[in-house]
Amino acid sequence: MFLYVVLILQNAISEYFFWNEFGVKYNFIAVNYLVYTNEVIGNIMESYPVIPIFTTLFLIAGIITYFIIKRSKIYIEKIPSVFEKIQITFIYFLLFSISLWAVPNLAKAENATNVFTNELQANGIYRFYLAYENSELDYFKFYKTLPENKVYELLARQIPHIINFSTARQIQSKSAEIHKNVVLITIESYSADFMKMYGNDKNITPFLDDLATKSLVFTNLYASGNRTVRGLEAVTLCLPPTAGESVVKRKDNKHKFSTGSVFKSKGYQVKYLYGGDAFFDNMEDFFSGNNYNIVDKKSFQPEEITFSNIWGVCDEDMVNKAIQIMNTEAQSGKPFFNHWMTVSNHRPFTYPNNKIDIPGDAKSRDGGVKYTDYALKKFFSMAQKQPWFKNTVFVIVADHCASSAGKTKLPLDKYRIPAMIYAPGFVKPKHYIQLMSQIDLMPTLFGLLNFNYQSKFFGQDVLNKDYKPRALIATYQDLGLIKDNVLTILSPKQQVKQYELILKPKEGIEADCQLYYDEKPMKKERIDLVNDAISFYQTASDVLKKKKYERQKF
Repeated sequence: MFLYVVLILQNAISEYFFWNEFGVKYNFIAVNYLVYTNEVIGNIMESYPVIPIFTTLFLIAGIITYFIIKRSKIYIEKIPSVFEKIQITFIYFLLFSISLWAVPNLAKAENATNVFTNELQANGIYRFYLAYENSELDYFKFYKTLPENKVYELLARQIPHIINFSTARQIQSKSAEIHKNVVLITIESYSADFMKMYGNDKNITPFLDDLATKSLVFTNLYASGNRTVRGLEAVTLCLPPTAGESVVKRKDNKHKFSTGSVFKSKGYQVKYLYGGDAFFDNMEDFFSGNNYNIVDKKSFQPEEITFSNIWGVCDEDMVNKAIQIMNTEAQSGKPFFNHWMTVSNHRPFTYPNNKIDIPGDAKSRDGGVKYTDYALKKFFSMAQKQPWFKNTVFVIVADHCASSAGKTKLPLDKYRIPAMIYAPGFVKPKHYIQLMSQIDLMPTLFGLLNFNYQSKFFGQDVLNKDYKPRALIATYQDLGLIKDNVLTILSPKQQVKQYELILKPKEGIEADCQLYYDEKPMKKERIDLVNDAISFYQTASDVLKKKKYERQKF
């Protein structure tokens, strides 16, 4: 009885902290957390006062158990008759049957336009079950579809020159290829609204604020999803976020056409740099299976680590390691492509003390953001002193926003992320203000480098005159297309919803950096936009299912 009470109370506490972190009841994130218990339990231990919480939990559970036992003592001292046992068993199974019917049917009543309302009335355990069941969603079974010839015809209007029911097309530049080194930095949980240009007045990103004035900045770019694996998938595979698990975490995640494979075909050295254990979120399996060499925490010598938490070494330690690696690569005479994923801006938000004006043990999100900014400043300060710096292009982008919770299924401000390309003397500082997706960033870089290649990317060079502005955003089951000031959402059971996007301007912010929109349900369906959304997501699912997104052999 004590264990039962502990379980009920423990679940209630867990739901509270999960809501506090993500703004929803249990979902696919909770399912993922069961897989990576070391990092998750370590994160909980470092982020929350676990001992006081569990001490209080056991104390309250003991008191409740005492009163339950005291009031039900008669059932222990007097064994029920066979007839009474049958009655109790019948009542139990009746209530159990009613619950099996009632919970899923009541869940169908969660139809408020405000997502918080739906989440508050939801059954957390049932939500967890649904998330587990939907970890692999077959697009063709659960979502609205179109005939294959029609869907690829529609896609060809969005991505010109594709051929043969695929996304294959030849990218041809009129100028000579430029084989500069490339460093791609994806920043953990870095929302656009952390930066000054988007209206933040806390001065928590002073370095990136300054760097943006010297870079090609994509001010209207949206993340594909709200998890790190979605961000990694977006910049590596340049593919729309398909339903269910990210490709990074699927069994069939190897030998894909990727940014790394394009660089490999040009003779580049290709590496993935991560301060934690790349086993987490299946990163090691994904990147190694796509011909990246991996440098993670296991590559560090003890003397190279000055500070670490459950997620890995601090970003400064990774800075030192990255510079060391790039110096070695530069000596080989071959260009390099290094993809560095930061870790410090992540709960528990701990980092070395006496680095910034927010203590490292304050466990503050603002501190995590500012420390990451500080580490990036150190990286560029060190890089500028290296002989390879002038021949290097730096691409900086967030993996996803710090929070995904909002009043709507896909709140736009929770997907808007900063992105920029910095290369003094090569890329001119400018604001690119057109709507674009995270999947477009690397194809745009390839355009700047005049790369000629056979592309399979859904992402496009946004600086090309053929580009048609749009963005693709999603959860693990709601697939969204932003286009023509309309958000179209495809959901399981062939559901489609559309919202008119009405800007809520904030004073003192440039027009291209405005973040907030009202999402007003549309009374009349824009069938053309519904078909466009289907064309992206159905074809993305199709090329993965039929293995048409494989890389060329080297």
